[in-house]
Amino acid sequence: MATRKLILAAGASAVGAGVITSHYFLTDSNTVFAEQQVSRPPKRPLPTRESQIKSLKSENYDVLIIGGGATGAGCALDAATRGLKTALIEGDDFASGTSSRSTKLIHGGVRYLQKAIMQLDFEQYRMVKEALHERASMLHSAPHLAHPLPIMLPVYTWWQIPYYWFGIKMYDVVAGSKTVKSSYYLSKSNALELFPMLKGDKLTGAIVYYDGQQDDARMNLAVALTAARHGATVANHVSVVNLLKGLDIDGKRVLVGARLKDELTGEEWDVKAKAIINATGPFTDHIRKMDDQTVKEICCPSSGVHIVLPGYYSPDQMGLLDPATSDGRVIFFLPWQKQTIAGTTDLPCEVTHNPRPTEDEIMFILQEVKNYLNPDVEVRRGDVLSAWSGIRPLVSDPNKPNTQSLARNHIVHVSSTNLVTIAGGKWTTYRAMAMEAVDAAVKACNLKPASGCQTDGMRLEGAHGFTPTMYIRLVQDFGLECEVAQHLAQSYGDRAFAVAKMAALTGKRWPIIGKKVHPEFPYIDAEIRYGVREYARTAIDMIARRLRLAFLNVQAAQEALPGIIDIMAEELNWSAEEKQRQHREASEFLANEMGQMVNRASRDKIPINLTKDEIQLYIKRFQIIDKDRKGYVSINDIRRGLKLFGDKEVPGEELHEILREIDTNMNGQVELDEYLQMMSAIKSGHVAYSRFARMAEMEEAQHEKDILKKKISVERSGGGL
Repeated sequence: MATRKLILAAGASAVGAGVITSHYFLTDSNTVFAEQQVSRPPKRPLPTRESQIKSLKSENYDVLIIGGGATGAGCALDAATRGLKTALIEGDDFASGTSSRSTKLIHGGVRYLQKAIMQLDFEQYRMVKEALHERASMLHSAPHLAHPLPIMLPVYTWWQIPYYWFGIKMYDVVAGSKTVKSSYYLSKSNALELFPMLKGDKLTGAIVYYDGQQDDARMNLAVALTAARHGATVANHVSVVNLLKGLDIDGKRVLVGARLKDELTGEEWDVKAKAIINATGPFTDHIRKMDDQTVKEICCPSSGVHIVLPGYYSPDQMGLLDPATSDGRVIFFLPWQKQTIAGTTDLPCEVTHNPRPTEDEIMFILQEVKNYLNPDVEVRRGDVLSAWSGIRPLVSDPNKPNTQSLARNHIVHVSSTNLVTIAGGKWTTYRAMAMEAVDAAVKACNLKPASGCQTDGMRLEGAHGFTPTMYIRLVQDFGLECEVAQHLAQSYGDRAFAVAKMAALTGKRWPIIGKKVHPEFPYIDAEIRYGVREYARTAIDMIARRLRLAFLNVQAAQEALPGIIDIMAEELNWSAEEKQRQHREASEFLANEMGQMVNRASRDKIPINLTKDEIQLYIKRFQIIDKDRKGYVSINDIRRGLKLFGDKEVPGEELHEILREIDTNMNGQVELDEYLQMMSAIKSGHVAYSRFARMAEMEEAQHEKDILKKKISVERSGGGL
């Protein structure tokens, strides 16, 4: 077994402050020694977005980074910690693009290693080696946001067991001292014990290996916030209008800055910078053409769709890898935040700010999942809680004369005007990519950093005082529900104490504080207020990237939206009109980008497959709700029905939500054919649950009780004549 260096943190930590007094290292010889304290520049408090915008307007910079995804944020942290005056701008929100829409894995790439071995390809080997180093770095840098995850590779033919076992063992060998945990073989019975949903027919055994898993959007945000703490100016919702050019000391035409626009206010201004880094992912060519209209496009965008299924589809702590799908792609099936992620697809697409999942891609993933699960697990279209598409920025290398073939890894390119472009790569290697980009900027623009790269293993926002049992302090000190405390610790690390201090009293015996924004999820009111301090400026920023509700359950996000907007309105002084606009835009985002619309469309295409008796039953229920015999059910009928079962005053927005889930023609009322369509979709599994259908069922039961009360028998009336 490979020896490894184990890093243990010890010492006292102040509540919420994350102060570690000393570090200890267990070396290969098992000798423990204390690390000498490394003096760090004092980290500043997190500036407000308004003060960051003020700095952008008034200061000159060594480095201006365009793009607030993983790579851009990584560049900002790298440059700032080298002592360079750094600015980072993002046209939308941090991680609003591909960086929040990943498979959530931190991995070296098992299939790349397979190619490296089979084809004796040293470049592929080097890619895997680098990624495995970066995997270890990320798990150390943010232990609250990243953790090891065992992934099972089921094997259905005997001869493949040694083949896969050797390949996975090579993965461990290449990782060397950076191995997360060693892989191992499982017999059929042990595999089914650990993953009981797995199809047992013809299963011969399984190989389990380890990779990392993360909360990608919050990891991206943690990198950006850490950069801000180290002095970088970081601002979301600020876009580039154009690039500014001038002459350097040698008379060469170079970039000297950019024209910026605050997307929230519409205000524009110029900022001066010695170096500009283009880290815009799929939009790489858009910025390159600002620099030079004649440049050839290098980005070849590819859409990767993921779906989220209920947590019962997978064990809490075991993922699944399908190494050979029907069309040769790899499908992952992973537990994530108490739900299950399945994906991904790989199809050419257009570059867009609003990628959408398609029904074909969702059905492909469901079919592949069905192939691996036992018959007791009915894989239903209605179990898809949300679905999203992320655009992979695959690139050809402009540094090579033949740009036809795609680069296997990332590329760094410096234009004649010194625009540094970093593109390609993957989430796991964001830090190494950022290091190369900043190195290129330092060299091309003759910058004078105070030091070299400092980011390998650097602790990120929230990591300094984090421990796996920290959540117990949150429960004991603040009176938080245990599930909520665990969520806060795993999302904010040692900043969870600062979040808890903002929580409102519940008015209950227990929990004392922490009002949930949705009853099914551990998100609380304080996170909305704290999210504003983390630069969330729109409802979409909040539901998609500060909280992950939109990614976990699109319907729950829609239901929680009004309450979330109310709290944001208090923090940001929104008018009634602004609240309406935020609700409209967030609803459109959920419908188009998080799979709500495609879920509904799939349901509406289902032919009505009800029996004659079922149709008669549902007509009867419909008529009971439609007491006035109007021929349709109105929102007042729904309100009356809910009051009947104890919901004394249902908010208008919730009533509209119940109506919208069944009102397919969007006319504000439910017709009989829409109700029958919904019941047919529930029967076929395209819809898992409908509040309207449940209400209709309960109204019928109440109606039958009322009729029974009226039919008083002769015996019970006292035996009269």
